[in-house]
Amino acid sequence: MKFYPITFSPILKDRIWGGTKLKSYLHKNSDSQTTGESWEISTVPGDISVVNSGLLKGKNINEIIELYPEEILGKSVIAKFGKQFPLLFKFIDAKEDLSIQLHPNDELAKERHNSFGKTEMWYVMQADADARLVVGFKKNSNQNEYLEALENKNLVSLLNEYPVKQGDVFFLETGTIHAIGAGVVVAEIQQTSDITYRIYDWDRVDANGIERELHTDLALDAINFNTTDAKIDYSEVPNESSMVLSCPYFNTNIIALQDHYIWKKTKESFTVFMCTNGQFEVIINGEIMQYQMGDTILIPAIIDSFTLKGKATLLEISI
Repeated sequence: MKFYPITFSPILKDRIWGGTKLKSYLHKNSDSQTTGESWEISTVPGDISVVNSGLLKGKNINEIIELYPEEILGKSVIAKFGKQFPLLFKFIDAKEDLSIQLHPNDELAKERHNSFGKTEMWYVMQADADARLVVGFKKNSNQNEYLEALENKNLVSLLNEYPVKQGDVFFLETGTIHAIGAGVVVAEIQQTSDITYRIYDWDRVDANGIERELHTDLALDAINFNTTDAKIDYSEVPNESSMVLSCPYFNTNIIALQDHYIWKKTKESFTVFMCTNGQFEVIINGEIMQYQMGDTILIPAIIDSFTLKGKATLLEISI
């Protein structure tokens, strides 16, 4: 098997709060006016990513991992997660505010849903004027204060609202209350999980006049009522891989590609590139593959070196 950078067919999700930027800005093939999410690499049951080019075209990600586990995932990933792909990659377009929500930790998610928890990271790709994110409490709170605010529909008064711009990064540990605000496009990196506890949805109703389900009781045991410093400061160095954050579930670097970069690593983990701006090429043994903003590329662990060329901003994610 000749291994190569793998891309998958995006899994597009209509959402009540979605818009059209995933098509107009990130080149996704959608005719909907409310496309909220593009799942780029997923092993969530019912939403399994399928390879869209090359020798593996037509096979889904679980099938190629079953065929080539060490070559795709890497030794250290298999040691930690077995033959499971442990991350989920998305682009999100919030035309309207998302619900205020949170995610359970590994223990609660395993007990209640037989799932991983959902630690995640946001990279802001585009933000309209006055766009903001809601993340965490302004000051340490408690269950009683929270429930009273929820009852009085002034929960937002307890929460931090961050004005945002392109390039901002937020790290959301499990239990952190959060919402993506209207006018924001983000790249999201998270554990493989689709478990969300929705606690407030702005009194919004769907086309049939029905409010979406809230998970008030489930959320109580999962909320972190203490303040959290979610915004991440980092530096970019042109044509180098610069660390953004490292956590037990994934490591994220950023490559501010201005010309070329010789990329090398061990074969311990796969790597994923999410292109958040520009265009670039991957050159392996004289073969050239071209990519653009909105592309997400899985580099099998067995590939340990190549050249990146172009002008682009790349998120580089590994375990």
